[in-house]
Amino acid sequence: MNKQNMNRQSGFTLIEVLVAVLVLALGLLGLAGLQANAVKTNHSALQRSQAVMLAYFMMDAMRANKAVAGAGSYNLGTPGTPDAPVCDAPTESDLVTHDQAHWFAALKENLGDAPTTCGLIACDASANCTVKVFWDDSRAGGSSAQTIEITSRL
Repeated sequence: MNKQNMNRQSGFTLIEVLVAVLVLALGLLGLAGLQANAVKTNHSALQRSQAVMLAYFMMDAMRANKAVAGAGSYNLGTPGTPDAPVCDAPTESDLVTHDQAHWFAALKENLGDAPTTCGLIACDASANCTVKVFWDDSRAGGSSAQTIEITSRL
């Protein structure tokens, strides 16, 4: 065996191993950040979907009680700029307030029991109704004031 072959080292040096571990760690940190952002964005999309479904839920309740809704009995809040929604459920005493209280309970349960989780209902004499849902989406990185609005003729 000659001297040249004896001085040759085979395998990895400690520095090469440390560099490889550092590259792997940075990649895993990036992946963890991406996962956290995906979870927040997914939660925001879930809340938006829930808000749309809850707006249609109230619109369907008003369609089932069309004459009363057309008379304005379901109206909550003041439409305009800025909208003045209602954030607390009315006390149940009849079908209208039962529907409203159930709607508010569903809003608070699905969009967060916060003072900013509110709703607005406005129907005119022609039974053109607007339902708005307000909630806070700042936890998911979105705007703190989110609104979904649907308008339909009953």
